[in-house]
Amino acid sequence: MNGQFMLIDNMPVEINGEKNVLELVRKAGIDLPTFCYYSELSVYGACRMCMVENKWGEIEAACSTPPKAGMEVYTNTPRLRKYRKMILELLLSHHCRDCTTCEKNGYCKLQDLAQRFGIKEIRFNNTSEEPALDKSSVSIARDKSKCILCGDCVRMCDEVQNVGAIDFVGRGSEMTVSTAYDEPLAESNCVGCGQCAAVCPTGALVIKNDTSKLWKELSDKDTKVVVQIAPAVRVGISKELGCKDGENVMGKIVGALRKMGFNAVFDTSTGADLTVLEETGEFLARLEKNEKLPLFTSCCPAWVSYAENTHPDLLTNISTCRSPMQMFSSVLKEHYKHSSKKVVVVAIMPCTAKKFEAQRDEFKEDGVPYVDYVITTQELIQMIKESGIIFSEVEPEAVDMPFGVSSGAGVIFGVTGGVTEAVIRRVMDDKSTPTLRSIAFNGVRGMEGLKEASITVEGRELKIAVVSGLKNADDLVQRIKAGEAHYDFVEVMACPGGCVSGAGQPFTMNEGKAKRGAGLYEADRMSSIKRSEENPVMISLYSGLLKGRVHDLLHVHYKGRE
Repeated sequence: MNGQFMLIDNMPVEINGEKNVLELVRKAGIDLPTFCYYSELSVYGACRMCMVENKWGEIEAACSTPPKAGMEVYTNTPRLRKYRKMILELLLSHHCRDCTTCEKNGYCKLQDLAQRFGIKEIRFNNTSEEPALDKSSVSIARDKSKCILCGDCVRMCDEVQNVGAIDFVGRGSEMTVSTAYDEPLAESNCVGCGQCAAVCPTGALVIKNDTSKLWKELSDKDTKVVVQIAPAVRVGISKELGCKDGENVMGKIVGALRKMGFNAVFDTSTGADLTVLEETGEFLARLEKNEKLPLFTSCCPAWVSYAENTHPDLLTNISTCRSPMQMFSSVLKEHYKHSSKKVVVVAIMPCTAKKFEAQRDEFKEDGVPYVDYVITTQELIQMIKESGIIFSEVEPEAVDMPFGVSSGAGVIFGVTGGVTEAVIRRVMDDKSTPTLRSIAFNGVRGMEGLKEASITVEGRELKIAVVSGLKNADDLVQRIKAGEAHYDFVEVMACPGGCVSGAGQPFTMNEGKAKRGAGLYEADRMSSIKRSEENPVMISLYSGLLKGRVHDLLHVHYKGRE
């Protein structure tokens, strides 16, 4: 040994910058179980499932133990197996066991580890509480009886999102995770981003499921059900349904939706093209007047809610453009307003906060929302499985006309930096292919939480920031307010990595996020239309349906929260 290795189950494993023994164990190809460890979050060490035994017989938590040259640890001794089984039994003794009716059935880490370690019976009395349901939020449902106190949701909400809507309350056996004063989630400062539900290992926090209501609409012969599909969905659904991780399966999604009875299928990327044109126009107008800068993007409803709660003074800096979902839905409602049937507009989104956005009063006309139902990628997966559709065998189909064309710029909205790149393509003086390709290397692409770039428009240098994760956004806002940073344009996405890692998507770690982002950029490369203004549908809309109604149908003024 030369001082750069440690022994794991008698196998030498090289130490190369890993911050804890757990990372080295997984590097060695051993799936050490955990409930409370995510590399993106601080180390909590509460679940004790990742304990390892050293050569002296001492046990220590792999997640909180830094690796050292010459260390020797064992991951699967009889003592460790006994401890892990006991931990699982104790958790299950205080846990709701209605697994077949749980939203997380089949995806629950507690269920998975109980099967893995052969837990067939529990020696301890069942002390589980009655289900304590909080369904006040339109985005997230909460059940305290299924909480295992791993703290994943608390750390995600505080450390990554800077919201702090939930925290530990009480001590000892009375400890729970709750909102301040145990108020309903909808009455807290929750922004509906759903990242807490994304990391929850059990069914304590889940996405609000609206599929049962939608099935009724689909079976009604007097109802025309129109659906739009967000860009990130096409690369987030694939692995779960038997395709390659991050693969663009848009055509298969369209085919599956038609099999399920949807009457018209569209791509939200068309709405994103509208957003590019409107947001770019607004940006250039503000630059000309040199007021209300920087312009913050308005596509992300969780970011808008966060700004309303935390930085209400910034509302005038947020673009008045509606999100692509809302722009396109208002166009669809207008297009089908003379239909002889009741028209229901559905949006399939990677985002839980879109459920809240759809219910906002700002997006209703005479009390009727422009978007009737928002279902997430996870809900769509459930519907496809429930239908018995073998997704891998579905023949790809194209979306419907007259809105069946979108640009590559609209597609990349689903990844952090995509909105910015689409706007840059619009404002750049040089429209040549080399310039288009060079934009990909100016700093707006990548999964980093903060990216900075600068471009020159009409002789003026413009500074741009791209942030994902609300903690990163808040840090940036504080720097701007303190005069430590200056930007002309700021893109904000609440979910780290952008919509590809929205809480409505199947959960993935950093590698999966990168694959999904790559899938969207590949779709952009294969698109014959690279810029939103080149989309012929835009020309048709502005000279037809939108004529004289651009502000009414495409813009909004947020009233803020009391």
